[in-house]
Amino acid sequence: MTNEESIVSIKTDNNSGDSSNALDLGPEGGALLEELKNLTLKRTFDVKTLSPKVTKRVLFLKDIQVKHDELEEKFLEEKAALEAKYDNLYKPLFDKRYEIVNGVVEAGTEKGVPNFWLIAMKTNEMLANEITERDEGALKYLKDIRCCRVENNSRNFKLEFLFDPNPYFKNSVLSKTYHVTDDDDDGPVLDRVIGTDIEWCPGKCLTHKVVVKKRPKKGPKKVNNIPMTKTENCESFFNFFKPPEIDEFDEFYTTMDQELQNLTDQDYDIAVTIRDKLIPHAVSWFTGEALVDEDEYDDDENND
Repeated sequence: MTNEESIVSIKTDNNSGDSSNALDLGPEGGALLEELKNLTLKRTFDVKTLSPKVTKRVLFLKDIQVKHDELEEKFLEEKAALEAKYDNLYKPLFDKRYEIVNGVVEAGTEKGVPNFWLIAMKTNEMLANEITERDEGALKYLKDIRCCRVENNSRNFKLEFLFDPNPYFKNSVLSKTYHVTDDDDDGPVLDRVIGTDIEWCPGKCLTHKVVVKKRPKKGPKKVNNIPMTKTENCESFFNFFKPPEIDEFDEFYTTMDQELQNLTDQDYDIAVTIRDKLIPHAVSWFTGEALVDEDEYDDDENND
């Protein structure tokens, strides 16, 4: 709970004459009362309009909130440690999955599972919407997707896409890193996102397309027969690795600012889907069983 979310100022009336209902705040309560008086809050409701009895009750509520926030901070510390512990327990399972998918070890009579990650990604609706038909050729070379923490911070994470040698680009790993900070006013805030510059092979760039345009009928006839070409951006899953730039916060939003915010939100939603759904449950997405779980979850939400 932040200062701006807390009660800002408390007005007491020492001359109310209601000593029977007065609450003894003690030294700590007095200090807390002074703190609340000095806070400012950007909202229409003014706590100065509360009666003296109610303001004293709010002081006690404030003390409860402080104790809650202390417990919450401890919870987040223990949660980070627990997540790190289970990440280590998950790793051998993910390594074994990698070996079977990519034919490093045999599982039955054949080696490897062709197009494992492409099929798993296309089964998820959010990811499928990002994948174009042109992308599929490159994604067939995807051999693993991994997630790791950054700087031992439970909020910061890095996604890594590992590729076999392919005719589309020279990179063996495409990565995306998300840095999240705790803002005093808004809680967790996406601070910066770092993508990968893809080294495309000549003529194989999937994030651009060449558009042919006819020349206007002016000048020598021979020149007019030569078409004009122009390179334009196009839809592609690989645009994911070039994140939208996050500027400094501007309280005066413009249409462009809101559009950028929407792009940033969508980008982060895709990353979280990959981190929390695709990577841990890739086999279920490949087989389609994850769709059943998603439908059951949606039904439960609707029933609630």
